[in-house]
This record gives sequence, structure tokens and C-alpha cells, in this order.
Amino acid sequence: MANSLTKLTGKDVPFVWSEECELSFCKLKEMLTNTPVLALPEPGVSYVVYTDASRIGLGCVLMQKNKVIAYASRQLKKHEGNYPTHDLEMAAVVFALKIWRSYLYGEKVQVFTDHKSLKYIFTQPELNLRQRRWMEFVADYDLEIAYHPGKANLVADTLSRKRVVKDTEKDMEGLIGMIGSLRLNVLTDETEPLGLGAADQADLLTRVRIAQGKDAHLVGVAQNDKTEYQTSSNGTILVNGRGEFLMIRV
Repeated sequence: MANSLTKLTGKDVPFVWSEECELSFCKLKEMLTNTPVLALPEPGVSYVVYTDASRIGLGCVLMQKNKVIAYASRQLKKHEGNYPTHDLEMAAVVFALKIWRSYLYGEKVQVFTDHKSLKYIFTQPELNLRQRRWMEFVADYDLEIAYHPGKANLVADTLSRKRVVKDTEKDMEGLIGMIGSLRLNVLTDETEPLGLGAADQADLLTRVRIAQGKDAHLVGVAQNDKTEYQTSSNGTILVNGRGEFLMIRV
């Protein structure tokens, strides 16, 4: 939600207050001034964290007694885009522990992830340097990692992929604009098959052939074997059998 505002804080980024920034600001202001729907944490009570990762970002939910305490999400950093799925899911766990350290440190925590092999990471004999660094960090917490199917982990899954719909809409707008610039035509009669043939109508030769077919006089002349006009196998009217000379009566 605050992505457009966060971008303005980047280094060497010009401060341009767009409509998207204004919309994000209004939504944040509305949420901060309305009655809160999140529960307050209780010391000494175990926490439950749901995490998920995608190629878009990381998402997690902090809960206690089946009540939501907090939500968190962020986009992937450039180098994280190269992580394998196993490491991405672990990065989501580490992200949750870091951002909610004030709540989770010293408390019993159960983390649910939709990546089944992650529950065995504490007993895995061979770890890369990044995983070892994460294990040293996780060792400070009373933590248990459990498997939770992705279909049942909807909130964290949505947080990790929340920009997909927005990016898809932008891609669709760009695609529509690109198709419009191609000036493709679609026939309304049955003289041309749809499919690949419809896309080929943007070609000049196809446009000429269509115009020829609508000229009754030219079609009649081409049907006369005694003239220099002939009709090719694809319906194009040629002069002396040469494709370079296409006839259109104006």
C-alpha cells in the first residue's frame, strides 16, 4: 500500500507526488485514524507466525490466541531474486523474526510455512554460508517451524503477492496500447478465416487483396482468360503473373 511513498525515500529519486502517491497517503491516513482491528499482544503467551514468499516479495502474519497482532510485507531486494525457493521461504521467516523481534524474543514461537522441507532445516547436515548465518540468528529464539499448506495460508500468501494484480493491470494496459499501434483489422464478413489469417491482415499485400475482392469490375476482368490479369491461389489479382504489380481500381 505504501510502496509508491516508499520509493520517494530512495537515493537520487526525484520527489514527484503523483496520483498514486496521493491515493496511498489517503488510504494510510484512513487506516491510522479508524478504530483499530488488531489485537494487543499479551506477554508470556506463545505466538504463531505465518510466512510466505514469492518472486514478488515476502509476507507474514503475527497472531496470538487466533487473533491478528500485526501484518508485514516487503518487496524482494535485487539479490534476493536469485534465491532458490528454499532460501526465499527461509528469508520470509528471518524477515518476520527481525521485524517483530520486540514481541518474539524470549517467547515461544511457532512458525508456519508452506515449504515442507523448511521444517527440517535445523537438522540439515550441509548448509551454505547464507543459511548458516540465518541459523545463528534463529538460534536466539525459542522457535518451531511447521508445515502449513499454501491453500490454507491465504493471508501471508496474499501479502507476498499483493503487487501481482496491479502489475498485471499495467502490463495489460501496455499490451492494449501496443496492439493499437499495430493497427490490426478484423474482417466482419466470411471471406477470410480468423486466427492467424486475421493477424496477417495488417500486411500491405493482404490489404490490397481484400480491396481487390471488393472491386466487382476488377474481379470480372481477372476472370477473363484473354486479359493480362490473373488470380493467384490466395485470391490476389496479378498482372502478367507478377506479384509486384497489384491492380486496385480507384
